[in-house]
Amino acid sequence: MRIWSKMGVIISTLLSVACSVTPPAHVKVVNNFELNRYLGSWYEIARLDHSFESGLQQVTATYSLRNDGGVKVINRGFNPVKNQWQQSEGKGYFIGPTSQAALKVSFFGPFYGGYNVIALDKEYRYALVCGPNSGYLWILSRTPQLDAGVKQQLLKTAQDYGFDTQQLVWVKQP
Repeated sequence: MRIWSKMGVIISTLLSVACSVTPPAHVKVVNNFELNRYLGSWYEIARLDHSFESGLQQVTATYSLRNDGGVKVINRGFNPVKNQWQQSEGKGYFIGPTSQAALKVSFFGPFYGGYNVIALDKEYRYALVCGPNSGYLWILSRTPQLDAGVKQQLLKTAQDYGFDTQQLVWVKQP
């Protein structure tokens, strides 16, 4: 009986994280966000690694409008072990005003996770994105490479918010 109790706690914890959509309490999302400027393709420069992306190279995220007013998300990366491309499609919706860069995104049926833009270049050339807690972080760029000074600026912002940037995986891009 005790094992079922522990399993219940584990499942509840996983579901609460998987369904959490709000940004971490100490993190501020970008205001005056313009979705139309954010749409299009982004290269993943760095990430805190997770099983769903582990080992992937040349990762990109492409955002477009959905017919229902949401955002279509296509994540794509190359798996060198399997020597093949992997792709997943998700959907995102704002959790508040569209001028605030806080969305909920789902790749797995009814389960949503937070997608929060916490730093964004005024020209929409690079972005720092986090999930619902400090275990999810991405550095995105419109180009496959990012200037060293910009990287340092984004790393400092992430560190100031308490993210462990020493754990970032720097993604191999073409």
